[in-house]
This record gives sequence, C-alpha cells and structure tokens, in this order.
Amino acid sequence: MLNVDQKEQIRRAFYIEGKSIRQIARERHHDRRTVRAAIRDAGPSRYKLSKSRPRPVLGPYVAIIDEWLAGDQFSPPKQHHTSRRIYHRLVEEKGYTGGESTVRDYVRQHRARPRPVFIPLSYEPGEDAQADFGEAMVIMKGRPLTVQIFVGRLCFSKIPFLTASPNQQQEALFGGHDKAFDFFGGVPHTVWYDRMSQAVKKALPGHKPEEQEAFIAFRSHYLFESRFCNPREAHEKGLVENLVGYARRNYMVPIPEVDSFQELNDLLRQRCLAEAGRRLRGETETIGEMWEQERPDLLPLPAHPFPCCRTVPVRPNRLSMVTFQTNRYSVPVESDATSLLLRAFVDRVEITDGTRMVAVHERCYGREQDILDVFHYLPLLKQRPGAFDHAKPLRMWKRPAVLDRYLVRLRERLSHRAATLEFLRVMELCVTHSLDEVAAAVAQAMTLGSPGAGTVAYLLRDNRLSRERVPAAVLASAPACPPVQNRDLSQYDCFIRR
Repeated sequence: MLNVDQKEQIRRAFYIEGKSIRQIARERHHDRRTVRAAIRDAGPSRYKLSKSRPRPVLGPYVAIIDEWLAGDQFSPPKQHHTSRRIYHRLVEEKGYTGGESTVRDYVRQHRARPRPVFIPLSYEPGEDAQADFGEAMVIMKGRPLTVQIFVGRLCFSKIPFLTASPNQQQEALFGGHDKAFDFFGGVPHTVWYDRMSQAVKKALPGHKPEEQEAFIAFRSHYLFESRFCNPREAHEKGLVENLVGYARRNYMVPIPEVDSFQELNDLLRQRCLAEAGRRLRGETETIGEMWEQERPDLLPLPAHPFPCCRTVPVRPNRLSMVTFQTNRYSVPVESDATSLLLRAFVDRVEITDGTRMVAVHERCYGREQDILDVFHYLPLLKQRPGAFDHAKPLRMWKRPAVLDRYLVRLRERLSHRAATLEFLRVMELCVTHSLDEVAAAVAQAMTLGSPGAGTVAYLLRDNRLSRERVPAAVLASAPACPPVQNRDLSQYDCFIRR
C-alpha cells in the first residue's frame, strides 16, 4: 500500500515530467493499476478487504441470524429483534458460546435499515399548528404520578403550549385545544394530528379519515381544518413529536413537585412563555417576535368556548346516585327527574336535568368509588334521623372538628334523636353560609353556653351584619342633617277626638 509521499512522486512524474504510466511502473517497481490509483487519488490509501474475515464461532449461526432479521420485516415495528435478544436466543436455542459483542457487530452491519431522507419545510403565519399527547412523571401531593401532557405548537413561530391532565380522553383533547387557542391568541387555520382515537372513528387512506362526530362539532365551533398523518409516519408532525421529549428534558428536570394539576399547569405555562425569548437556528428573530407577527393571521376566538366535556344520559338509582365509568355520584334526593344528563369535564362532573344544574362533583379517576355530597341527603336524614350514625355521606363529609364536639355537647344535653335533629338544623345553615362561618358560629354558641340551632343562626346573622355595618369614620364624614323646625304637636289631638 502506497503512502502519500510515494503517491506525490508518482503524480509529479505523470503530470509534471510527462512520463507514461508504463515508464513510472517500470522505474518505481509498482503495478500499473497501483500507479493509476495514485494518479486518480492523492489522499491516504484505505485498506479494503478482498474477502470477508472468517468467523470461526459465529459462522455456523450467520444463516439463522439472517433468517430472523428477514422475518422482522413482517412483524410490528416495536417487536423487532434487538441484538441482545438475538444473542440470548442463540445461547438458549442453538447453544452459541461466543460473545454478545460479536453478535451485535454482525447485526449492525447486516440489518436492513434504509437511511430516512426528509424535506425541509416552511410555513406561513397563522396557517398550521400541530397537536399531540405525551407522558411525564411528576410528584403530586408527595406521590409519584404519571400525567398526560397535551402539546400544541404553531408551525410558523414555533411557540409551544403544554397542559397536563389525568388522561388522554376526548374531553382532555378538547380542553387542551381550548386552553392552547386562548394562549396563542387565536385559532390556526389547520391543525395536524396523528390518527388518535379521540378524533378518528375509522381509518381511511390519505389525510382525511372518518372523524368522530364530537370532534367534528368541536372543529366546527372553532372553524379550523384538521389534517391527519399517514399511519406510522409521525415525522409528518415532527414539531410536536420533538416537543414532547424537549419538554420532559427541559421543563420537568428536576421532577416537579406540586399539589394539584392547576399548580403544574401554571408552571408549564411559565415555561412556555419563557420560550418566547429563544432564537432558533436559522432565524433572525426570536420565537416571541415571530409569534407577534403570527397573531394577526390567526382566526379569531369564538364568543364563547366550546363545552369541553363528554355528555351521557344517566338515571338515578334508589340511593340517589348516577353511575359514570364505574363510579357513582350523588344527586339531591328531592330531584324527581327519572333521566338526567351528566357532563364529564377533565376536572369535574356536572349533572343537569336539562334546565338547571342538579349537582357538581370533583371527577374521580378511580374505579367503583362513591362520590357523595352530604347535603344531597339532608332532607332524607331529617325524615330518618335513626340512620344518622351509619350514613355513608356523613362519614365521608370533611368538616371542622368543632362540629363533632358540638354534636357531643348536644347529646349530653338532649336525647339522641333530639340532638341529631338539632345538629341537622345546624347543617342546613351550611347551604346559605360557608362551612367556616358556621363552624365559627358554633364555637361562639358553645362558649356562650347556648348551643341551640337558633343561637347559631342568630350569631351567623349578627356576624354578617357586623361585617356589613357602616364604619364610624364613614358616618363622621357624611354631610350634616338639615335643621328640623319645632312644631306644635297639639294639632294632632283633633285626630284622637275624632
């Protein structure tokens, strides 16, 4: 093999001295093919194998590995053989005694992996956005929790938006869009998705599968167009595919420790706003400056937001509860409707009879749980006070400890039934006053030694009036009353005589 100095001598002899290839080969004792190669390329020579190196240990298994790799073409992409799996199969099934690195090198060289090639894309302001879901780990109320992250991004300015929810259900998709459009300051003309089941009812070839009716209604409310990626072509919305990993690495390291989804979403919103100061490679302006240019080209927000919920008909049972996703939610016992509508939002459940709101509960994501409001059962408890001690709604009711002490005090002074009814009358006051106000009034009544419901009601009215009473400073600054002239009241005696 020639080094670069020898190549230089051959090339000088050929190009400068004008010698022929045959003469150079004869004088320097090289093969003419070697001389021709030096004339073609002045760089360092690269060694090329004339034939494959022998594989004394792996050789008998090469055909088996090739067969397994060929079979992967007909398997799901996420269930192909890895080098490690091939090694373990060879050891367990074929008695292979070689090293894993030998298998890994062979698989790397012989696996059919065509290099993907993509086209650089450019977008017009306000025209396109992309949306998707991802997962992330947080610490919520001291416990690790996997949350679902809705991610959206305007394609022109690249401004991101993220919001967390407990799941990826349709109401979470709608709620994420609603918050994203409000954050962006408008609605993009087209939004790109993968073929998510929350939006797609039936997959069809091309970018327009059959969509869910609820998704069509949502899209019609905001008047944007939807486009869907081809199957297994996630790179068609690469801006949000990359955003999921970027957000996990940059927004959630270290792992956020929060007490609620609201706190987590406030944190994510701050991180998204901080992105406005970045300048991406190849751009002359920051993300925030391009966002300001893009806003006027977005579609205007509608006058009212879309109800981002799932609506299902429900029927109360004999326990005044309706069932949704295996969980039961209470409704007032006096509700005589035989059929109700339940609207499931991401964070709450609303139950209506079609004309008025019947009940509102925090949404439960467990299974076979009872979510009860004790005040829904208050009229029935007054009719059946004997069920008071074992009533499940009362046991689930989170109340100040002073109310429990109050009940003990009542039962020391009154019979069990009378004390229970008196306590229920105090509970009724929680309908028109806050629980903290009632607890404070109960504490005052016990201090005064008059723990009756009437005393508690009087103290609540008095406390409210004292808060609403006009301060003395305001009275002092009021204008003086006009003077009143003295009158002879004897003139009114005539009315008495009549």
